[in-house]
Amino acid sequence: MKKNGWIFFVSRRFARVDRKGRSAITTFLASLGICFGVMTLITVISVMNGFQLSFIDSIMEVSSYHVRVSALEKSDENRFLDFCEKNPLVISATPFLEAQSLMVGRGERQAAAVVRAIPSDVFEKDAGFAKEVRIWSGSFDLSNPSYIVLGESLARKLGVRVGSQVNLFALSGGADVELLSADRVFIVTGIFRTGYADINSAYSFVNLDAGEKYFGAEAGRVWGLKLSDTGADSRLVSKILHEFPLIRAESWKHYNRSFFGALRVEKNMLMVLVFLIFVVVGINIFSGMRRMVFERREEISVLSAFGGRKEKIQSIFVAQGFLVGAAGAIPGVVFGLLLCVRMPSIFFLIQKIVYTFQLFAVSLLEPQNSLLVAENPMFAVYASIPPRIVPAEVVAIAIFGMFSSLAASLAASRGVLDMTVAEVMRDE
Repeated sequence: MKKNGWIFFVSRRFARVDRKGRSAITTFLASLGICFGVMTLITVISVMNGFQLSFIDSIMEVSSYHVRVSALEKSDENRFLDFCEKNPLVISATPFLEAQSLMVGRGERQAAAVVRAIPSDVFEKDAGFAKEVRIWSGSFDLSNPSYIVLGESLARKLGVRVGSQVNLFALSGGADVELLSADRVFIVTGIFRTGYADINSAYSFVNLDAGEKYFGAEAGRVWGLKLSDTGADSRLVSKILHEFPLIRAESWKHYNRSFFGALRVEKNMLMVLVFLIFVVVGINIFSGMRRMVFERREEISVLSAFGGRKEKIQSIFVAQGFLVGAAGAIPGVVFGLLLCVRMPSIFFLIQKIVYTFQLFAVSLLEPQNSLLVAENPMFAVYASIPPRIVPAEVVAIAIFGMFSSLAASLAASRGVLDMTVAEVMRDE
């Protein structure tokens, strides 16, 4: 450390002088660019994680489950349940039937829907399901075969509320099921909402007795398994297929591969776009550092004349690049985390700003329509989904921010001794 201590000493001296010279603005803007880049990337990625994981949680807990098992013979159901109870990975095993339907609600309003028949006590026994299915109105009551629970958007399209009646006018099924019927009437006992809009607009739940009655004998019973470790799905599928070779088992990764693949591509593209901020900042640091090397050619020559090797002199500017990167990345991490924590308040602030601007514009151009201007309710929806901070991603973003500064400094200082010492001294 003592042998190379002069490198840090000279680097600090250069930095102290530069804060009072022409390079001060360049250094400040470079650190500011890294700060904004790190802050923006942490905020955007955390908000996107919140939205994506909210979707994923709803899909896995309500729709797809972690593992789906089908084509299980009735004679093997007890043995399968015993297998699930003995396996520590399995939290719950829920049987269900599913069919497509054209529902008719109030005033002959119609909407396509997925009708899923589940055990009437699933809301009490499946904690994950109960957590994601938030009751909007009424209760999750499937104690009677004529009861049905609807998604909030589906109920709105049908124009129904708790206590209203809906008819499964058209229903998919086998040859023993009537395609069209006016007799499949259900009473709405509850309206729910999840974090995924497609479930809210398409899903409805009835109990298993109703499913067995209306879906037909050919409707295959599917078992949805919830796991304590979602990453162990492949291992469990292998064990199930080994124990029950004639059944079909499908993990959530395979069942939802198109949707999750689209989310992954979306997130990666967003990260690439925001990482371009660091490219611009790196170019700025490179140009500033090149000018600094040129301005310091006399000091570089003196250091070389006293025995400083090229690599050691280059380390002076690399150390300065590290300080510039750290001076931007550390505040960027702090501000990014603060923004994530305060994101609901920020969404509400944006809502107020947008509403005020719209009201001002409408009042100025069309005063008679000013009473029709209302706040956008989607901002409240966004505010209700908290950002999810992944520590590994925050660390990776901070490291990348400092690395961009280091790489630019290293590239800019490669030619520190392109001119000989004699040439510099003669020119000076």
